[in-house]
Amino acid sequence: MQHEHHEQHAHHEGHAAPENHQGHQTHESHGHEGHEHHGHAAHSHGPASWAMAARATLHCLTGCAIGEVLGMIIGTWLGWGNVPTMVLAIVLAFFFGYALTLRGILKAGVDFSTAFKIALAADTLSIAVMELIDNGVIALWPGTMDAHLDQPLFWIVLAISLAVAFVVTTPVNKWMIGRGKGHAVVHQFH
Repeated sequence: MQHEHHEQHAHHEGHAAPENHQGHQTHESHGHEGHEHHGHAAHSHGPASWAMAARATLHCLTGCAIGEVLGMIIGTWLGWGNVPTMVLAIVLAFFFGYALTLRGILKAGVDFSTAFKIALAADTLSIAVMELIDNGVIALWPGTMDAHLDQPLFWIVLAISLAVAFVVTTPVNKWMIGRGKGHAVVHQFH
């Protein structure tokens, strides 16, 4: 009985080292292949990340454009000066930017408080960069601040400023999505 137990034990020990060694080789081999595969996967996600970033930026741009135009219309209608009108446009741009994101998250059945926090986390940097670029172009373009809504200059410069804001903000959104922030958080609710 002891002899049989000893043989089984020796048999087990005899196979233990090669199995472990083989397992180690397999692990190394798998780890190396896994590395290559991971690198390939990361490489193949590049274009998708840009597409996601562009969609996120377009989403913010829509809210910003609605807020900007509405702010300009209201400010002009009330006879406000350039600075209060621009402040109103920026506030409304943030409002509509957040509202569009909130709408999508609330549709997924998330409670308002949580949805609001997600929208703030997802859109604040994106909208801020967009508004900085957008309003910077409008403020620096000669004659635009004094142009009225019925003048082509206002609409042409607004379109250019939004296009520039889109180009500048898309890499910001790509960087945030790559870190699992920004619209990466919102994406799971769509």
